[in-house]
Amino acid sequence: MSEHPPIFPDRTILLKRYVTELILLAKGTCPDAIAEVLSTRYEDEDAHILVYPPEGTSDTDMDRLGDALIERSVEIMLDTGLLILIGVYEAAQRRQGTEEPPATP
Repeated sequence: MSEHPPIFPDRTILLKRYVTELILLAKGTCPDAIAEVLSTRYEDEDAHILVYPPEGTSDTDMDRLGDALIERSVEIMLDTGLLILIGVYEAAQRRQGTEEPPATP
């Protein structure tokens, strides 16, 4: 039996809408960023998005991107109850073909 409650069709549509919105926000801020949505859910999260800006992106720009994405993710959670985790990582931390978030230092 699954540890996670089932996601009903309306909730699934809502989740896809907000995941898309967050990815578009990331791409709007940093067009060359790569965004990955993890299919594995942990605990109460509904989705987990990893964003990798291109090599050479300054720490300030990465922080700014992360802050904007987290702020919107919190707004979504407060408005809908959807918990969409999002993290911004350096491009070098991206591992092809895995679904594990990169280790943080």
